[in-house]
Amino acid sequence: MARVLITNDDGYRARGIRALGAALAAAGHEVLAVAPLDDQSGVGSARAGMVDRPVRTASETVGGVTYIGVDGTPALAVTLALVGAFGEVPEVVVSGINHGHNIGVPILHSGTVAAALTAAGQGLSAIAISIDSEDPKHLDTAGEVAAKALDWLMPEPVGTVITVNVPDRPVDELEGVRRARLAPIERSRITGSQAPTGEPMITLSAPAAGAGADTDEALLAAGYVTVTPIVGIREVDSSGAADYLAQQFG
Repeated sequence: MARVLITNDDGYRARGIRALGAALAAAGHEVLAVAPLDDQSGVGSARAGMVDRPVRTASETVGGVTYIGVDGTPALAVTLALVGAFGEVPEVVVSGINHGHNIGVPILHSGTVAAALTAAGQGLSAIAISIDSEDPKHLDTAGEVAAKALDWLMPEPVGTVITVNVPDRPVDELEGVRRARLAPIERSRITGSQAPTGEPMITLSAPAAGAGADTDEALLAAGYVTVTPIVGIREVDSSGAADYLAQQFG
């Protein structure tokens, strides 16, 4: 069994992280829970203002697991835990259970997914797990999936990251599990609009039909648990820009 850091972007009191903590503790893991004090959805990998700033914290113990809230983002919560701010450094990270799915290329902006990628950037493997409802009824299903996914992850190479989406239904009603590709950016529901007062704002359009059958969007809607391996920032093996600038500046 492992010392597991759990975090999220919905806040340390969210039902999702509490269900995750209970599931992993029941599986025999040592659980360290560190997450934002409040909702930090959509903040991506931000850690602004983290240097030389005392971080306000709070904590609650439920079911034998202590949940620590930090005044900051999910990436900051992960970073604090990985530098030993809360005791022994964890071996692996599980981020979630996010209230609402994280699908498609826009997961770049998810605090839940970014927490997992932050862990990988600092030398650990991680899982980001989300459930397909803003008001989930079957968090126990996602908790069970998370525990089994962690069993798979532990022997994998360090830095492995998967993002998992779980339908909000009982385990025995799942259609199965599928490897899914991320729905392309063209599937994004984000649109620009204007407030009655004249300021610009972002709104969400209704989901469009026609998602590719092998995408996380389509498979999740069909009742499958979706699994997508992902990576963070990596360099590209190309010298074109450097060669051009070298010609300009020597």
